[in-house]
Amino acid sequence: MYCLHETLDLHEIATFKTICMTKSKLMQKLVSDPDLKHILQRDVQTSTLRLKELNELLSKGII
Repeated sequence: MYCLHETLDLHEIATFKTICMTKSKLMQKLVSDPDLKHILQRDVQTSTLRLKELNELLSKGII
């Protein structure tokens, strides 16, 4: 079993990743360069998957 400190750290990571993902989503609408837009789209996709994994760990009580 993990300690409360580790759980809080994981919440902090998830919050930071959510903020980064939100910024990438918003920036997609503003950029005109197709390569940059593609990078931002991939970041959103990857972030979504990682946040789901973090959420599963937290909901299962593993951490």
